[in-house]
Amino acid sequence: MSRIFNFSAGPSTLPESVLLKAQKEFLDWNGSGMSVMEISHRGKEFMSVAVELKNDLTEILNIPDNYKILFLQGGATGQFACIPQNILNGKTKACYVNTGAWSKKALKEAQNHCEVIVCADSEVSKFTTIPNYVDWNVDEQAAYLHYTDNETINGVEFQDIPSFGDIPLVCDMSSNILSRAIDVSKFAIIYAGAQKNMGPAGVTIVIVRDDMIGNADKNIASVFDYAQQAKNDSMLNTPATYNWYLVGLVMKWIKQEGGISAMEKRNQIKADKLYQAIETSSLYSNPVDKAYRSRMNIPFILADAELDKSFLELAGQQGLSALKGHRSVGGMRASIYNAMPEAGVNALIDFMQEFERTHG
Repeated sequence: MSRIFNFSAGPSTLPESVLLKAQKEFLDWNGSGMSVMEISHRGKEFMSVAVELKNDLTEILNIPDNYKILFLQGGATGQFACIPQNILNGKTKACYVNTGAWSKKALKEAQNHCEVIVCADSEVSKFTTIPNYVDWNVDEQAAYLHYTDNETINGVEFQDIPSFGDIPLVCDMSSNILSRAIDVSKFAIIYAGAQKNMGPAGVTIVIVRDDMIGNADKNIASVFDYAQQAKNDSMLNTPATYNWYLVGLVMKWIKQEGGISAMEKRNQIKADKLYQAIETSSLYSNPVDKAYRSRMNIPFILADAELDKSFLELAGQQGLSALKGHRSVGGMRASIYNAMPEAGVNALIDFMQEFERTHG
């Protein structure tokens, strides 16, 4: 069977060349006679994988020298608890921005560890916009300010980096990291699950500024302590070695494709095409404020919800998979991460137009 176009929000599609290389090396990595998943994480062979992965990510994102890169487990959800435990540093309050399902989960987890100030909240709009910065109620005495850069479920994305004095900025970039250039130096912590733009599920990237390390709660488990993980090169416990290897292959692919600038340009073209198709349609609509529409996750609603089932069935027959919207939102959602080729977006648009012609 030929490969389909997978629009899943995560785990998401991976570059075909990465999968083929992994397949080729599956039984014999680098002439070792072993799969890379069988090699000791302490051995020099795997250490070369780890070093290249860290170096490539540093190069792609231009990460400054005063940051540590951690490769952890537990997903972004694990970091919802790890962040306050690591960086409250005696303070009792943290600011959170609530712009969707994932930021809401993050702030609820943080409430187990500190007083959470919800300094901006778009729930009243059903998470279809981002509140104007001038309306944010940020307490600059709080330990940090947390926001989710791109809401996978709701299709809302920040278009710039908020700034409120010297308060450390913490950002969940799980669903848009590596999709555009960012200034890492503006953040205290960036964290992201790998399963959108970086590789398979099972690796969580944490980019943490040095001054945020070493002040963890005394009762924190050592495996969740940034200082302990940094000291041990993210190998305090046996890491997800094969997943590190696959993330490393994706880093190589991004570099070969032209780096972060090429990813950003390609993603904007794909998103513009799909939004244009939605805008010029009488059957489809997108509920998100145009100023904050995501380039990664594009929800759209059919004018007649009774057509949803037929749309999904026929799309599947055309090799267009995982277009069903999240149950909390309904409708459809096309996730078009880095690895989704423009041909996939073109195929989806062609199908949408044909479906509207025959069902609209």
